[in-house]
Amino acid sequence: MSDPLKQAQKNFARATLDNCVKCTICETQCPVARVTPLFPGPKFVGPQAERFRHGHSVDHSLDYCSGCGICTMVCPQGVKIAEINAQARAVMKAQNGMPVRDRLITQTDLMGKVMTPFAPVANAALGIKPLRKVVSAVVGVSEGAPMPTAHNQSLRGWLKRRKAPAGPAPRGPIVFFHGCAGGYFEVQTSKHTIELLEHLGYEVLVPKQGCCGLAEQSNGIFGGATKKVLRLCDALLSEGKDLTIVSSSGSCAGMLKHEAKEIMGVDDPRLEDVSVRTVETSEFLLDLYYKGELPVENLRHLDMTIPYHQPCQVKSQAMGMPAVELMELVPGVKVVESNQPCCGIAGTYGMKSEKREIAEAVGKPVFDFIRRNNPDLAACDTETCRWQLAKGSGAKMIHPVSLLHWAYGLSDDLLEGAIDASAAAQK
Repeated sequence: MSDPLKQAQKNFARATLDNCVKCTICETQCPVARVTPLFPGPKFVGPQAERFRHGHSVDHSLDYCSGCGICTMVCPQGVKIAEINAQARAVMKAQNGMPVRDRLITQTDLMGKVMTPFAPVANAALGIKPLRKVVSAVVGVSEGAPMPTAHNQSLRGWLKRRKAPAGPAPRGPIVFFHGCAGGYFEVQTSKHTIELLEHLGYEVLVPKQGCCGLAEQSNGIFGGATKKVLRLCDALLSEGKDLTIVSSSGSCAGMLKHEAKEIMGVDDPRLEDVSVRTVETSEFLLDLYYKGELPVENLRHLDMTIPYHQPCQVKSQAMGMPAVELMELVPGVKVVESNQPCCGIAGTYGMKSEKREIAEAVGKPVFDFIRRNNPDLAACDTETCRWQLAKGSGAKMIHPVSLLHWAYGLSDDLLEGAIDASAAAQK
């Protein structure tokens, strides 16, 4: 396996650099540049600065890029702007020193393992404001950032104790990839996904799995992220080849489908295999509907407008907005989309003390949008975005799969497992 940092220094995305015609469309669409002068914009720190780097850092304002990827998506010339910036940031941190804070907050799987056995104590500690102030001053994790809520039982613990579904699975096996948050902090979303897939006739295989490495990748720790994503591929492949892999973690699915290869340059047959078989849950369910394989005739009725925000890391997968169509299959439901590029959290970006104010400014249009349309309930596909939106808007946040889980009569409480805004606010 080649050294991922050397891949970044060679910067294979740099091949697209000369396609930049300086039209500045990326500048007008960047959610960070529009709220702070600390980030001069994706063109400036990307194609423009890259011509002078030659493998070295020339401008530390690069670190204010949130990595949302909107610039790459809107570029009419196909310049890999976000990828160039991510690679340059990895080189910059390697040359100038990786902050301890950035190493700590990327260990999401370890965090879940440590917090789960002590969930009540961990949650109480995260709610102590003086302690959060000390952590902010010493470690650099913002006292105002939303933090995950620990639970007494992990997904793995639930799987060991649950009663296995009786009867055959007529649609055969399918693999579920839950991600770190889905394994420890948003267990209910994972449960809803598994139970819904089983209700539809699948045998859901959930291999023991670790972190995908996304948090390390977004912080420039390419070596550690590469090892993690390949270990994850091994785990997902252990259940058998040619099986569809479904994930209710839109950002982690994106790591397998896009970031690992396009940003870190991971060139491995295991990743190639897994990436083409991985789909986000809403994408998978809507595809079933268009094939005539999703029974919708018995869905419960719900008169409700549901605000929905599609995270930037889901947008980058170019799947359209399957969650909108999927949720509107529920009779009476109207879905309105935020039409905003990013909620501001960008994984660990908005948890950092020096970036928290920026993250809140980026997210404010989404917060206001939710309050206008339904201040009680909204939907979003990724975990950290739901934490950010719950804290910023005051609404309870769900993954779209939870609406379908309720509509099929698999739960009585639509808010079961929702991200509690009051809990997020105290953190």
